[in-house]
Amino acid sequence: MSHRFAALALGAVLLAGCSSPAAAPSSPATASTPAAPTESKTLTVITHDSFALSDATIASFKESSGYDVKFVAPGDVGTLVNQLVLTKDAPLGDVVYGIDNTFAGRAISEGVVTPYASPALPAGAAAYGADDKDSLTPVDYGDVCLNADTGWFTAHKLAVPEALDDLVKPEYKDLLVVENPASSSPGLAFLAATVGQKGDPGYLDYWTALKANGVKVVKGWTEAYTVEFSGSTGKGDRPLVVSYSSSPAYEPATEVLTSTCFRQVEYAGVLAGAQNVVGARKFVDFMLSGRVQAEIPEQMYMYPVDPNAKLPADWRKDAAVVDDPIQLSIDALAEGRDTWIKAWTAAVVG
Repeated sequence: MSHRFAALALGAVLLAGCSSPAAAPSSPATASTPAAPTESKTLTVITHDSFALSDATIASFKESSGYDVKFVAPGDVGTLVNQLVLTKDAPLGDVVYGIDNTFAGRAISEGVVTPYASPALPAGAAAYGADDKDSLTPVDYGDVCLNADTGWFTAHKLAVPEALDDLVKPEYKDLLVVENPASSSPGLAFLAATVGQKGDPGYLDYWTALKANGVKVVKGWTEAYTVEFSGSTGKGDRPLVVSYSSSPAYEPATEVLTSTCFRQVEYAGVLAGAQNVVGARKFVDFMLSGRVQAEIPEQMYMYPVDPNAKLPADWRKDAAVVDDPIQLSIDALAEGRDTWIKAWTAAVVG
C-alpha cells in the first residue's frame, strides 16, 4: 500500500470515529487490501534510442489497447537509466524498454521499476530474468562479439584470430577498432567480456597490451562498424571490430569470433509510480507477443527470447551460433561497472 493511500485510509477512520463513536473499526482484511492498479487514457513508453518496431505493429497495439501511446527516447541505455534514476520521484512515463543486463542492477537497486510477472513470458525465457522477483521482464538478447573481415585476412594472407589473446600478438597490430564503454552499449559489453575472461584487475593488463598493440577507440557502434571497419560500407582500414553475432547476416563476407562473445539481455519493466500501471503491464505483454518477437531480429537486430519465434532466413543462414557466451551476473555487473569504466578510461584513453 502506498503512503498516500495509507494516509487517506487513516484519515477516513479518524473522521468516522469523530462523527460516530460506536462505529466499528475497519477489518484487518479491508485495511490490508492493496490499491487497484492505476490506469489512464495515455501510456508513455520510455525506450533507448535503438527501439524500433514497424508502424503497423505499433498501430495494432494502440488500437487494441485504446490508449494514446507516446514514446520517449532520451538516449542510449546508460542515458536512459540515468534519466530514470534522476526522475524516479516524478517518473517520465509508465513503462520502459531497453534496460540491459549491464545496467539492470542499478535500475532495480534504485527502485526505478516495480515487479510484474507477465503471463506472456514464453517457456524457457525466465532463464534470462534479472532477478527472482520479476523486477524486469526479458524481451530479447544479443551476443556482442568481435567480427572479422574475412576478405581482408585472405588478401593479406593472415589467419583470422580466434581468441582475445590473439589480439595482442604483433601480427594483429593496428587492426582492431572498439567502442568506448563509457558511451556505447556494445563497448561496455566487450569490456565486460574482458573482465569475464581475464578477471579483475587482470582485464586492465589486457587492455594495456591492446593499447600497445594499436587498438583504436571510437564513440559508438555506428562509427566503429560503418566507418572504421573494412568489412562494411565505410571500407575503413580496420578488419576487426566489436559488433554482434548477428552482423554476418547483413555482411556475409564477415565472421564472428565466437569465443569473444558477451551475452547482452534487454528488458521491459513497469515504472514505479506509473500513472497507467494497467497499460504498462499490457505493453510488457505486447513486447512478448508473437508478432513483436518475430519482428525483433530485423527491426532491432537482437534475438527474441521466445525460442519458437521464427528467425529470418539470412539469420538462420549467416548469423553465428554462440553456444557458450561470456556471462557475468547482474550483481557483478552492477557492482563493478562504474569502477571498470573509470579504470579503463584512465588506462586506455588517459
